[in-house]
Amino acid sequence: MVAPGVPQIGAEDGAGRVQAGALLLDVREPDEWLAGHAPAAIHIRLAEVPERMGDLPAGSEVVVICRSGVRSDRAAAFLRANGFEAANLAGGMRAWAAAAPPLTSNDTTAPNPSICRAATAWPGSSGRPG
Repeated sequence: MVAPGVPQIGAEDGAGRVQAGALLLDVREPDEWLAGHAPAAIHIRLAEVPERMGDLPAGSEVVVICRSGVRSDRAAAFLRANGFEAANLAGGMRAWAAAAPPLTSNDTTAPNPSICRAATAWPGSSGRPG
């Protein structure tokens, strides 16, 4: 479900905003982050956003991303309610990987990052939605 008042943007628009200076905030779980993420992203789990929103630069535009767009929509709604200019990247990392720059992986046990781009589950992944 999409939160009312949260702008829903596509991956190409999101990548353009990030290239223009917007902050890309990845709210996925650590295992998802390690498996593959956008090099420009900063990582704050969804559950930590309320306590760590002070880590975000005031006045910055924030593009929020997760795996499919569900968690990032909730984070963007929370940030907007707290004065941030935040948008949800609809389609999440699945859309980003299909349209935007390559991913970076910090997990040496994860499959090849090109597989991560397809958002394919592998052994040890949570398989949880959004």
